[in-house]
Amino acid sequence: MRFSPLFRLSRAVLLSSLVSSTLSWSQPPKPLPPGPMLDGGRVVLKAKDLTLELLAYSGTVAQLRPAADPMLDYTPGDLLTSRSADTFYHLGDLDLRLRDDASTEWKDYSTAYRRKPVQVLASTPAVFRADLAATLPAEIPLRIVREWSIRNGEIYLSYTLTNRTHKVVHLGGTGVPMVFNNIMNGRTLEQSYTTCSFYDPYIGRDAGYVQVARLSGKGPALLIAPEGHAPLEAWRPILDKRVTRGGEGLLLNDPTQRGMTFEGSYEWMIHSAGFADTDWKGAEQWNQPTEAVLQPGKSVTYTLHLFVAPSLREIEATLTAHGRPVAIGIPGYILPQDTDGRLFLRSASPVTSIVSEPEGALSLHHDGLAPDGKTQAYTVRGLRWGRVRLRITYGDGNVQTIAYRTIKPETQTVADLGRFLFHEQWFEQPDDPFHRSPSVISYDNDAGKQLSQESRVWIAGLSDEGGAGSWLAAAMKEAIAPDPEEVRKLEAFVNQTVWGHLQESEGPQKFGVHKSLFYYQPDAMPAGYYDTSMNWGTWTSWNRKDAADVGRSFNYPHVVAAYWSLYRIARNTSGLTSKQDWKWYLDHAYETTMAMRSQAPYYTQFGQMEGTVFTLLLHDLKMEGWTEQASTLEGWMRERAQQWSHEPYPFGSEMPWDSTGQEEVYAWTRYFGYKEKADLTLNAILAYTPVVPSWGYNGSARRYWDFLYGGKYPRIERQLHHYGSGLNAIPLLSEYRVHPGDLYLLRAGYGGVMGPLANIDEKGFGSAAFHSYPDRMQYDPYTGDYGPNFLGHALNTGAYLMQNPSLGWLAFGGNVTIHGNIVRLAVLDSARQRVFLAPTGQWLTLDGGAFTAVEYDTSTHQVTVHLASATAYVKEVKLHISTQATEKPEEVRTVSLSSDETTISLTTPR
Repeated sequence: MRFSPLFRLSRAVLLSSLVSSTLSWSQPPKPLPPGPMLDGGRVVLKAKDLTLELLAYSGTVAQLRPAADPMLDYTPGDLLTSRSADTFYHLGDLDLRLRDDASTEWKDYSTAYRRKPVQVLASTPAVFRADLAATLPAEIPLRIVREWSIRNGEIYLSYTLTNRTHKVVHLGGTGVPMVFNNIMNGRTLEQSYTTCSFYDPYIGRDAGYVQVARLSGKGPALLIAPEGHAPLEAWRPILDKRVTRGGEGLLLNDPTQRGMTFEGSYEWMIHSAGFADTDWKGAEQWNQPTEAVLQPGKSVTYTLHLFVAPSLREIEATLTAHGRPVAIGIPGYILPQDTDGRLFLRSASPVTSIVSEPEGALSLHHDGLAPDGKTQAYTVRGLRWGRVRLRITYGDGNVQTIAYRTIKPETQTVADLGRFLFHEQWFEQPDDPFHRSPSVISYDNDAGKQLSQESRVWIAGLSDEGGAGSWLAAAMKEAIAPDPEEVRKLEAFVNQTVWGHLQESEGPQKFGVHKSLFYYQPDAMPAGYYDTSMNWGTWTSWNRKDAADVGRSFNYPHVVAAYWSLYRIARNTSGLTSKQDWKWYLDHAYETTMAMRSQAPYYTQFGQMEGTVFTLLLHDLKMEGWTEQASTLEGWMRERAQQWSHEPYPFGSEMPWDSTGQEEVYAWTRYFGYKEKADLTLNAILAYTPVVPSWGYNGSARRYWDFLYGGKYPRIERQLHHYGSGLNAIPLLSEYRVHPGDLYLLRAGYGGVMGPLANIDEKGFGSAAFHSYPDRMQYDPYTGDYGPNFLGHALNTGAYLMQNPSLGWLAFGGNVTIHGNIVRLAVLDSARQRVFLAPTGQWLTLDGGAFTAVEYDTSTHQVTVHLASATAYVKEVKLHISTQATEKPEEVRTVSLSSDETTISLTTPR
């Protein structure tokens, strides 16, 4: 087993000295002694699909196990002893932020803060009811009764709040902590994948829910949904601040240390106005913050319903079976302005209104019922760039919200990115002492300036993900949308800065890639050279020797991708490249790949982020007839895949847990026929890649520490559409093309594909990721490690056409129209070089040029391909036709383009 509980923590732990507001100690604090919570025994409530064990002392959850998998505990029950002291949160606790009419100041209360035995009001096999007064301060104006109950074979959690004073009480914060076992601290990978779960919210008010899935992605998924009116209005992180170093937790904080192996817990906010007015002031929330007003003597009850879906793919069907509203957005919730989105609503109660907030930001057209005769269908158009919320009201009074993000047409978005990268971020200082000129360098969007200095030196040093991110995005932009001026600059960067500076061009370390060009070496620089406002006293300020190290293999795929991009441009266009021929670029891509084995062998035991580029390189080596190189590369990759095939969970990296190496592990295990391991990898990806009605979470693979390494605001925080989105989408869509009836895979993968485009603002700046915590709710101002995200988009974007039995014809990356027997897909994705036709199973790709449309005749099964006209740089293209669900060899056609659209008819598989 490669992983131990302390594996590779040095980089992560030492970074705490840089981010004192996030991690205030470099070693884990001493655990608090067990509290009295374990006294008094347990109460068991047995539902049809779940077994609930409660601590009689506190009435909080000790264990929650699904009947289908009784060895699994969704909660951290195995850590109960160490987490039984004051301020540790458990499922069943309650947080409140209150004030009365006479005060403008909010006051916080929590049942987790000072544990006392609750007063049991009822205890039967179906009900456990308790008054929580003893565990709350005496001055709290509310009486709170919590009830766990079994109704119709399922579990319900209710809180009844009664105003026991003569004053009006305002509930500005009502939070139910969602404490599940995502705590990987001290566990091996195998233990984590067996024991732990991830959970994700749909912050959709009355239609909102939380889903909890084991890390393996297999088995039942726990669902928590509101019963009656207990809307999921906001999603508040429970932080880990302490009174003193190693001391007890603060009010509204849990002392379980957050870090690379613990994202932290969250709470379901029913009301959040008291936080929006204070802690979160100025941040645009997912929903309009609300408060409740309780008159003297009045009560309000909030109820959550806990039940189980058999699998991740069955979550929506299970919600429907339980009478919950379900929304399905196609192609997702990030909408280019030239694309027709589809929205399908299933609900027990009729839709009475749908409004756009802000008004006029989205247009909707009701299309009637979908083919299943039960689902309401709508066409959605994005009219105004930016965030927008759909507010849907149902006949029973429930309100559902869906978070959309509208972007420019994809090709325009990518063109904006290119202009920003090659102009605002173009660094040209011939006298730069670090040899970074010319290059595309990191950028601070808030300050409106290039990052030529940063104490995390790699950010300014063109390497690591946080420093290579901008030029990697630039290289991949040219791979799918080459621009003459931009290609000229990219060639200059690769030939003058990468080759010979960022990468060794001679000697024993030839083709080795340095960790950073920028470094902190004050004795080698003029006095006052380094910005004194920055903290140069941590491990992140590498000196010249440390920056020159070539032993980190994760830096190599970035350089391979740049060479590969220029190879493709030189090979498939005429007159765009001039510095080198295509053979030079292909050779350097190959040699840089093999240098990982000789110069940086240790980390190659792990899957590399962006490792898909190696599979594309192998394909191109074979296509070019470079047999020796192809054989050598394939042989080494087979060795790595064989190693992974023998490991239970081959997902390690330089971090103790990661969500990026899965991309390459999947690629090679699938390629070499290790199907069981490829399937295991795919399911692990699905566990941390939710499919929910929110542009921020849909397809957003879980990442939560990389703001520490590449963000302007460094902290442990769930990052939305960080590079995990783009990279993990590659296996999801690859698997979909083998299983073209699996709409869930397509939705998850396409959500990830679109995430990188949402990170690009109106002027073309590409951010590392979106800050999900409600105190910020903005994109980070640093470009940081955006590049791997856009690489995932560039290598994976395409247009997809499928027919779903329930929903009808669906398009992803384009618009579908139907005229008689002809189904036409207008291709509108950013590259316009890949089309998948689910009815025929054909995967059509172009080397150069672009698709404009593809037509499918439902009666004859004829496929007609429409190609864009010739340009000054592209006169002919290669059309690749493959069927990934079969072993049929790929067919390649060379097509001469005309001055008008070129049309080709294809024979469909029988």
